[in-house]
Amino acid sequence: MGEEIKSLYIKRTQRDYSLGFKLSVVREIEQGDLSIRGSLRKYGIQSHSTVLNWCRK
Repeated sequence: MGEEIKSLYIKRTQRDYSLGFKLSVVREIEQGDLSIRGSLRKYGIQSHSTVLNWCRK
């Protein structure tokens, strides 16, 4: 059983996003096409605060 649990675990890692990707996500949010939460689901971004910081910048 211990082996099964280890095989299901996916390590979360820090990701680097390109400037173009960040700008396209922020553009979609500002145009009203996506919410921040929607962008997390659509693009698999791990943290709400990550996208919020992109929007603030």
